[in-house]
This record gives sequence, structure tokens and C-alpha cells, in this order.
Amino acid sequence: MRNRAVLLLLAAGLSLLAQATLTLDQLVSFITSSIRLKHPDRKVADYLRGVKLSNRLSERTIIELQAAGAGPRTVEALRALQAASSSLPEPRAASPQAAAPEIPAPSPAEWKKVLEDTREYALDYTHQLPDFICTQVTRRYVDPAGLEFWQAEDTLTARLSYFEQKEDYKLVSVNGRYTDMPYQAVGGAISQGEFGSMMREIFERSSETTFRWERWATLRGRRMHVFTYKVEQARSKWTIEYEKRNRVTPGYHGLIYVDQETGMVTRITLEADGVPPSFPIQQVSSTLDYDYAEIGEQKHMLPLRAVMRMREARALFKNEVEFRLYRKFAADATISFETPEPLPEEQLTEQPPRPQEE
Repeated sequence: MRNRAVLLLLAAGLSLLAQATLTLDQLVSFITSSIRLKHPDRKVADYLRGVKLSNRLSERTIIELQAAGAGPRTVEALRALQAASSSLPEPRAASPQAAAPEIPAPSPAEWKKVLEDTREYALDYTHQLPDFICTQVTRRYVDPAGLEFWQAEDTLTARLSYFEQKEDYKLVSVNGRYTDMPYQAVGGAISQGEFGSMMREIFERSSETTFRWERWATLRGRRMHVFTYKVEQARSKWTIEYEKRNRVTPGYHGLIYVDQETGMVTRITLEADGVPPSFPIQQVSSTLDYDYAEIGEQKHMLPLRAVMRMREARALFKNEVEFRLYRKFAADATISFETPEPLPEEQLTEQPPRPQEE
């Protein structure tokens, strides 16, 4: 019965896709995602036959998609889309951007010193946090077809209390309606532990994490060191739990962004390695952003947004968790049922590194 339900969801998702008018960016995203997920060439072609485009499809785009791995039937369907879109306008060309000035990389001795300073900061991070409360908003999405065309599932608004270095979650509303349901009983994928546990485990000596300086970047207007890191499965403490019955502890790797001036961590990405083939969840990744928030009269570096993505069979799931309205802890504090609007993308997008004089 469960398989039947999954198939029905899959059919519904593909039906929505087939009725859509796609931009060229959406079309390319759809094809490249299908290639990566190894969707059958015949089915991809079938989906494309019901698609309409908002702009003209060029020969160059078809050749690039074919080189990326699009199958012959998919290419045939793309040719049909090319003919059908021949009278449509060309997509607006992106404005040319000047090449970012090359900034010298730090020497190994310099970036290793940065890492050691960051390690000291990370291991002491939670001890420096004040007691506070904030509003946690979790927007959950699902894509039954696994094609990166997301459908909104629900929105959870919770009161998060941080007191004496412990987190406590109280669910306040679901889709804007009051609820007294326990947070753990809401079902589906939920997220906890963003306030330092991930950062600490990466930098603990016992994790034997390997680091390498990767590049410079700009995030929220500040220059960042970007490091790659990897934690082997044997040293991992990170667990993935499925329906409270199955649990695995995979290895993981990702990126860490460190503010050049302050040495504070501003972003951590994480991707699971070596999940057993028998485990229902086959892909898990997470991105956690930090930014300054004012509590009382002081500013602290606190979680801003976490995005968690998972794949079960073909279906994709995504949680976007935002931490808003930080204020001093009070046991009787309440929050409004009104959910804040999503954060602007420019606050979350990495940009090329800027020259020092800026």
C-alpha cells in the first residue's frame, strides 16, 4: 500500500511538471538533475513532450545537455521543443561581470594558524552564548519525482529557548494555526542542535578532521577563508535516524567559512559519506549559516538559517529553517502566530572575493 502511495505521489509530481511553462534555466536544471539521478531516457522524454518554454531553446544548449549525458530520446524531445519555441524571444543575456581580482592565497603556515584560532573559538562557542529565546520557522518541501521541482508541504513555527546551554523547542503553530502538539510528535523530518554541536564535533581533536584551505569568498559583505574538511566514519558522532527505528552514523565532509577579520565561523556545509545501501535515506546534506544578532545590548554570532536536504528512493525532501527575533530569555515569553517572511537570498548567497582595499 505504501508503494502505491509513493507511485501516486510520483505521478502527481510529474503531472504538475508536465503542465508547467519552464524557463530555460528550469529546463536545464530539470535535464541535469535527471542525468544525475539516472532517470530513464524514455521517461524524461515523455515529461518534456508536455512542457512549454517561455523563451527560445538554442542549438548550443541542446549540444551542451547532450554532452552532459542527455539520452537520444531526450535530445529528440529537446529538438521538438526547439522547433516549438523558435518564434519566442531569446532569453535575456546576463550582464557581463568584470573578473574578480586575484587575491593571493595564504601560506600553509598562515591558514593553519587561522584553523587553530578557529578551533579555539568553536570549542568555546556554546559557553559564550547568553540565555535567549527566538522564533524558529521551518518550511518543509517535497519533490516526489526527485527532479528539484519543489512543492510546499507545511510551515512549522516554534519557540526555541536556549537556557544554561540547553535547547528547548515548543511548537506554536502549523501553517499559521495554533497547536499544543509536542515538537517531536509533528512527524516528518525536523531539525535540532544547530547551536554549536555540529561546529564543535568538526573541530574536536578526537574527530581527527582533515582540513585544507580552498579559496577566498565574500559572504554577507565580509571576506571569508573557505576550508574543506572531512570526518571519517570511524570518528563520526553524527547520526541519521529514520522513523525512530533505524539509525546510522556516516562519515561526512563539507566546507567551513571563517571570517578573515574575526575568526568566527559563518557557514558550515555537510554531506554524508558512505550511507549503507540498505538504509532508507540515501543522501543527506546540510548548510548552516551564522550571522550577528542583537540580544540585549550586545551582538552575538548566532544561527541564521539551516537547510537540510534528503533523498528517500526517488523522492527528495528539503527543510529550510530560519532563526528570527532573538531576545533575552524569559520563562513566560510568548511568540506571535504570525510567521516572518523568508530571508532575502542576497543575505545567503556567496559572492566572489573582494580586494582588500574595499
